[in-house]
Amino acid sequence: MSIPKNQRLTSNQQFKSVLDRGRRAGDGLLTLYAAPNECGRARLGVSVGKSSGKAVVRNRLKRLLREAFRLSRDHIPPGFDYVLMISPALARKLKQRPGGAKTLHALGMERIRESVLALVAVAARPAASEPRRTNRQERAGHE
Repeated sequence: MSIPKNQRLTSNQQFKSVLDRGRRAGDGLLTLYAAPNECGRARLGVSVGKSSGKAVVRNRLKRLLREAFRLSRDHIPPGFDYVLMISPALARKLKQRPGGAKTLHALGMERIRESVLALVAVAARPAASEPRRTNRQERAGHE
């Protein structure tokens, strides 16, 4: 079982697009960016930096994140591109401990899946629920 190619973000441009225009949500475990897409289905990109540990740990993290997303597909709203990242706090924890893979195992798939679903609920919330900025607030944000 895997995520088909048409449900993945594959190019650097796709990742940058989500990071630039997407909404961000995070907890102590993960950070998620979500941006609407035109294809009508949920697409996933996973980014795990070298700060998370050696290649073995990073690859295991990516597999766990993809699997959590795949198992949760029924609860994830379509029409969004999602980029999942490891939170800086978890990256530091994995890097500091020599047995980073053991730390990942201790997290468990269910904890990761719960985190993914909670973040998706926040990041993919309709834009209408956001408070409308006044012109003064908009100008302050651009200065």
